[in-house]
Amino acid sequence: MATVIIPDALLVKNYVAGDENALATLIGRHQSKIYGFIYSKVTDRDISDDIFQDTFIKVIKTLKSNSYNEEGKFLPWVMRIAHNLIVDHFRRNKKMPMFRETEEFSIFSIMSDDAPNIEGRMITTQVEDDLKRLIQELPKDQKEVLEMRIYQDLSFKEISELTGVSINTALGRMRYALMNLRKVIDKHQIILTN
Repeated sequence: MATVIIPDALLVKNYVAGDENALATLIGRHQSKIYGFIYSKVTDRDISDDIFQDTFIKVIKTLKSNSYNEEGKFLPWVMRIAHNLIVDHFRRNKKMPMFRETEEFSIFSIMSDDAPNIEGRMITTQVEDDLKRLIQELPKDQKEVLEMRIYQDLSFKEISELTGVSINTALGRMRYALMNLRKVIDKHQIILTN
């Protein structure tokens, strides 16, 4: 007898309607992929477990509040939540090396003020603002891939999974996005440097 595989969208609908087993099925179906993605980024079992759990707490809250917009892309949506939680984890826990003061070593010998001055920060901010404005003018599919690659630091494999296109299509969109940016920069003779 053939087993019937219930689509994610129907499981989500059933869960929202009160069927708790539907969520268990969804988690079971995608657990290894989501957990593997998280672990590949943080390489720590305990932290991966926490982020995995937090991911599904967010999923449950969103589904229960009826604010999930079903577009047939449950897995990419959950992966995006996991990715954002991973980024939050690294922001919260910036790894700082520990140094001990000894007679041979002084912490002041390696400390330096590499922070840019106010002028440098203003120029950097202006360049970033100009670049963001240019990116907004790209076609939607190119802009999406470029932002995922540059600002979210996703691999092309992850981008293809999240957008539902092949890796080659994602690479092509990135290539065209960069070509189009160069054309606009050349055309308007914009200088993006500090």
